[in-house]
Amino acid sequence: MIKNKNQYINREISWLLFNERVLQESADTNVPLIERMRFLGIFSNNLDEFFKVRYATVKRIVEAGKNGKSVLGGEKAKDLLEEITKIVIYQQTKSLGILKKVEEELEAQNIFIIKETELNDSQKEFAKNYFLQKVGPQLMTIILSDVNKFPTLKDTAAYLAVRILLKEEKGKKLKRFALIEIPKGIDRFVVLPKEGDKDYIILLDDLIRYCLGSIFTMFDYESISAHMIKITRDAELDIDNDLSKSFIEKISSSVEHRKVSDPVRFVYDKSIRADTLSYLKEKMEVEDTDSVIPGGRYHNRRDYMGFPSLGRQDLLYDKIKPLPVKGLNTEGSIIESIAKKDYLLYTPYHTFSYIIKFLREAALDPNVRSIKITVYRLANDSQVAACLINAVKNGKQVTVQIELQARFDEQANIEYAEQLQSEGVKLIFGVPGLKVHSKICLVEREEENGLKRYGFVSTGNFNESTAKIYTDFTLFTAHDAILKELNKVFDFFETTYKINKYKHLIVSPHYTKSTFIKFIEKEIQNANEGKEAFIKIKMNSFTSYKMIDKLYEASNAGVKIQLIIRGICCLIPGVKGMSENIEAISVVDKFLEHSRVFIFGNDGDSKVYISSADWMTRNLDNRVEVGCPIYDEDIKKEILDTFDICWNDNVKARIFSDKQDNAYKEGGEEASRSQFVSYNYYLNKLNLQ
Repeated sequence: MIKNKNQYINREISWLLFNERVLQESADTNVPLIERMRFLGIFSNNLDEFFKVRYATVKRIVEAGKNGKSVLGGEKAKDLLEEITKIVIYQQTKSLGILKKVEEELEAQNIFIIKETELNDSQKEFAKNYFLQKVGPQLMTIILSDVNKFPTLKDTAAYLAVRILLKEEKGKKLKRFALIEIPKGIDRFVVLPKEGDKDYIILLDDLIRYCLGSIFTMFDYESISAHMIKITRDAELDIDNDLSKSFIEKISSSVEHRKVSDPVRFVYDKSIRADTLSYLKEKMEVEDTDSVIPGGRYHNRRDYMGFPSLGRQDLLYDKIKPLPVKGLNTEGSIIESIAKKDYLLYTPYHTFSYIIKFLREAALDPNVRSIKITVYRLANDSQVAACLINAVKNGKQVTVQIELQARFDEQANIEYAEQLQSEGVKLIFGVPGLKVHSKICLVEREEENGLKRYGFVSTGNFNESTAKIYTDFTLFTAHDAILKELNKVFDFFETTYKINKYKHLIVSPHYTKSTFIKFIEKEIQNANEGKEAFIKIKMNSFTSYKMIDKLYEASNAGVKIQLIIRGICCLIPGVKGMSENIEAISVVDKFLEHSRVFIFGNDGDSKVYISSADWMTRNLDNRVEVGCPIYDEDIKKEILDTFDICWNDNVKARIFSDKQDNAYKEGGEEASRSQFVSYNYYLNKLNLQ
């Protein structure tokens, strides 16, 4: 097998390639216009998270005086930072060009985003009143010349850096500088009164610019200007070892510390006056490094995810009506239905309400004794949490394993933990040194023949909001052997020194890597014996070099491998002598592809698993993950069918290759857009009932 520096794609570069695919959606004229604006917001939000986490990690390696080649796929950390900066500046420039084009197309649809200098008289009056009533009371303004210490800028908050040139005094023109924090509690896009058939929008930043005079009335100024700046901080949690603190207190303290952690990126409006930029960099002690990045007039374009609809359904994706699961009765007892056979839920094509119905029924059923569930990310107003509290009030034993270190959801999970705990829910705060990322639920019910278990295993979070836009599988089952092993997982949360054995489930950190390697080796053996051998995998990210090497080995043995990886993919497919039997695609479309599926040919008797785990080092070695076998033949066929539907996408699929160019997959007699085809697949299933 070929062994050279091109054996892997660097994970940071691959992540940026994924975000470029998001950017492609914003440029695609076949995507509805307002959705394109929202994809620009997703692109920007992704980039913020990238700098908080991935860029910050590489920067830490550099500051520690290490080259990081062993963990960065052979690249030196310092060189990688430079490469990242070049790519980001290129992508940012490209995104600004796309934004300009989208704005032009919005104008053709009579939707105008105007600046403060373009307001007419009636709009000026509206802007003044809006500022007086809504914006002014929430505005935080600091005159920098009057404070001894430069204020700590909030992570990814947007600020207007204001330059005030005072009128000449004693032959000198004096300057003052100020900072205005853009309020987060007000919509970034202010919809102005409609005029005829024309809609007008002004960004909150520009509305504030228009009202600068009313903010700084105390100064006799000659000119005043405001340019946007933003700081991104290292999001890594540094958890202290104070034994006197509870785990909640430690995480809370770490989240608070994140607000003042080291900056990893300073972005500024490239049209800012040189003296203003120089003043800011001096006061903030920011040096001219790779992390100082010139940008456009507007930052925090993640807010574009909330671009107003304006009642223009013609410029949005058609909303789909979530479908029922064939055969799963929503009128009667869902537990009784599951007792008879397994069912597969595939959101957002199916309605997430089945999970709520299951939990609500368990909360009320007098025969249910206990409910155990893992929580990673809950919705803001979670019905799942409400069901669990309801269960406690009905005398059930409710155990919730809640992951307080879920990235960027730490504060929300702390609040949920405190709420659940106050209601009498038994909380488990994870396993020392491991994150709990598994998506599992177990219900124990007293029946005539003794204790009977019911439950579900999922690839996604139990979150009503994300279930509308994330594709995820959830298996409802009463399979006794599977559920006994689920109970072992919950036992492990409380008795971490005891390592259980599993015959059915694939559980990280002890067995996921070794089990999948065993399955790959079986396919290699089959290929060597001249039997059909194939592997089909769908994941979010693929970064484990050990697993990549194993697939390279399988490829060289003749195993046919198909990979659908939405995000990061460090494997390079299609290289002669290394990966010529591997093909890999990424699908980025209306919904976020989030399900994890693993299919192995197994000499004609396919092994099919769903899992919470990607093939990343963290999922394999540093998290508690659960993979579940699919034994029901109808469900197995369903998963194979949906995989093939996704694989055959020739509209929204991009090809992974050593070119790293995000080329669209082509071919096929007619266009096949997998997310639309998947919905029709399930619609047809219902029609055939």
